[in-house]
Amino acid sequence: MSFEKLNLIEPILKALQTEGYTHPTPIQAQSIPLVLDGRDLLGCAQTGTGKTAAFAIPIIQLLHEEHRNPKAPRPIKCLILTPTRELAIQIGESFSAYGRNTSLRHTVIFGGVNQHSQVQALKAGVDVLIATPGRLLDLMNQRYIDLRHLSLFVLDEADRMLDMGFIHDVKKVIAVLPAKRQSLFFSATMPPDVAKLADTILRTPAKVEVTPVSSTAEKVEQAVYFVDKPDKKALLQHVLEDESIASALVFTRTKHGADKVVKDLVKVGIKAEAIHGNKSQNARQRALTNFKSGETRVLVATDIAARGIDIDELSHVINYELPNIPETYVHRIGRTGRAGASGKALSFCDAEEKEFLRDINKLIGLKVPVVENHPYPLIGNGTPSPEPERRQGGGRSGGRPQGNRPAGDRRGNPHATDRRNESRSPGNDRRQGDNRRPTASATRDKRRD
Repeated sequence: MSFEKLNLIEPILKALQTEGYTHPTPIQAQSIPLVLDGRDLLGCAQTGTGKTAAFAIPIIQLLHEEHRNPKAPRPIKCLILTPTRELAIQIGESFSAYGRNTSLRHTVIFGGVNQHSQVQALKAGVDVLIATPGRLLDLMNQRYIDLRHLSLFVLDEADRMLDMGFIHDVKKVIAVLPAKRQSLFFSATMPPDVAKLADTILRTPAKVEVTPVSSTAEKVEQAVYFVDKPDKKALLQHVLEDESIASALVFTRTKHGADKVVKDLVKVGIKAEAIHGNKSQNARQRALTNFKSGETRVLVATDIAARGIDIDELSHVINYELPNIPETYVHRIGRTGRAGASGKALSFCDAEEKEFLRDINKLIGLKVPVVENHPYPLIGNGTPSPEPERRQGGGRSGGRPQGNRPAGDRRGNPHATDRRNESRSPGNDRRQGDNRRPTASATRDKRRD
């Protein structure tokens, strides 16, 4: 199915074409027609399935089709509530991309920063408001936000909202929304508390459920190195001594971490560049072009920035830091092994990341093989966990993975076996800092928001 068959207006189709998107993901194909029909929607989908575009695209179309006097005030017509600033920013970027050919205005508000620029944007008038709960309530209490004219409401990442302790804030927001509205509710899981919350928001909703990607790319050989965190820099340089690694996409959790890895590699003569949200669009495009041409051997990226990367002949993905969401791991390693080519995915796991590895093993249904024979073994917190399957490394590098895919690698999952169109669908919305379990940093974010 193509986007043309979803009855989308020309300005949106043109924007999708500019982004290079041709085919909707399953949740987009199911959700967009329902939202355009005015239905309330209950969506159960993991991050990375394209759900941001599943609601952003039809919302843009519905609001664009409303006749408006350009000189008239712009009351807020749509509110999107999301738990973290990273998710709010990502959603804002999606509205910018898909709505570029319309006159719609949107703004993003979140805590932890001065409110002045956010207030100025609100005063100028916006059609779509993307917000975290704390800052939204704060500005509502200061009378900068009026939701009386709202016609569309989206609650994103509902289960994480509850995990982070936002339930009372969410209920306060819902209490002031107009009774007559269209509501969209998205959650990765549907425990009883989340289902109960959905019942208070939605009216006879259509239901869309998308099974999360749980299998890895078919021809990707995986391996994990247990290593102390301070030794990761040296281990990466050691691994890259292997000249068979023609190109490597290295993932870090943070933008600062990406810049630091690049700096360390350049010092030892390895051509590397970073791509992340703090880079200008021109700088990001230049780094990607250099990487695709082979001028740059290593591209260091955060998950958000890597969403649009589509390189058929990428030989290696290296997880310098394991992601705290297992589905993110699946999408990361799926960047290699595309279009029938082989690929390798190497991961560095320190003591604090063992829990992440256990979650990954559980999701993909196999234990990522461990490279034991390398110069920087984990010694900072006892011996490595015995849970993952182990194997001996070999060769000049002292422990790079070799041989066939480990037994037990499942096949037949359509998400795993055909990665060619993965980045051709909008909204592979993998986000930095996305963690379902509340952490100290998440608690601090809540206080700031």
